[in-house]
Amino acid sequence: MDAQIAVLGAGAWGTTIAKVIAEKGKDVVIWSYEETIKDDINQKRQNSRYLPDINLPETIRATSDIEEAAEEKQFLIYAVPSMFLLDTVKKTLSVNSIREGKTVIAVITKGFLPSEHGPRLILETMEDYLPGFYQKSLVYISGPSHAEEVSCGKITGLIAASENAKNSIRFRDLLKTPNLFVYSSFDVHGVQASAAAKNVIAIAFGMLDAIKSIGGSSIFGDGTESLLLAAGLNEIQILGKALGATHPETFTSIAGIGDLDVTCRSIFGRNRRFGREIIEKNILESYKDIDDLLSRIGEIGYLPEGIAAAKYVRILAEKHKLKIPVSVGLSRILNRELDPYEFIQKLFDGMR
Repeated sequence: MDAQIAVLGAGAWGTTIAKVIAEKGKDVVIWSYEETIKDDINQKRQNSRYLPDINLPETIRATSDIEEAAEEKQFLIYAVPSMFLLDTVKKTLSVNSIREGKTVIAVITKGFLPSEHGPRLILETMEDYLPGFYQKSLVYISGPSHAEEVSCGKITGLIAASENAKNSIRFRDLLKTPNLFVYSSFDVHGVQASAAAKNVIAIAFGMLDAIKSIGGSSIFGDGTESLLLAAGLNEIQILGKALGATHPETFTSIAGIGDLDVTCRSIFGRNRRFGREIIEKNILESYKDIDDLLSRIGEIGYLPEGIAAAKYVRILAEKHKLKIPVSVGLSRILNRELDPYEFIQKLFDGMR
């Protein structure tokens, strides 16, 4: 199979994106860090661990050799979690087609990346490592989407954001199907900030949702959740502006309110689930602080990317002197500085 398209990362979303492209008649190589996932895809046409009960096209081939996956590709999509993204990028720097700028690159990872200058958005951090050909040419793909739905053909919308209009259109055309709508945007900073920060709000939303569910005479209802969602969107917009967002409408589009809403409310949302388990299972009890939580994140059994994002958002809030109490408060909870119930109560007291 002489595939011209590679997806680096065989999690649920990476596998789904590979499936979407393959179903359009394209050959796709997907790189899996885990040998068992590679074998599962190649031998059983499934990714039983991350995308169970979904059959994958024969035109998808998995490999555990990242250079083989990335070499001589027209399109390359990074799909690994944010905490592993830079290491993955570094492993592909020796690939000839990337060194020569021949491959068009997109990223579907959500979050922030650490650097010597503090937390930064994903694309600008990657540009520090990739050859100069990729300056202002990377594409960031985001939107209100869950692999569990997109893999089954549910109608969904995404945004392909890039300062290079041609590359945005290239990925828009590569991904769009009758049920997957893809739109272009120039606001790479606003779209990235929205994608990362919404996971933080979703953890807080999950906490509130759990408190509402278990409190028979609770004062919290559906309207309270909408109040939190609106406050969260306002914080995302404040953060996005501080990080260089260029289009206010980004935050009222599917990249902003759309992604925030589905992440907070969907049963598939891992960050919402983690927020609920903070209340229902006291899941933070066995962790000393947020760094301990991140170092042992594999023990959770799934990956709530809002944990790392919460740590970085708090740093950015202090750096830019931003008033974003939901996000900072959630970071303090994860750092074992603040009781979840106390946080929820004080949060709404502050809104009076």
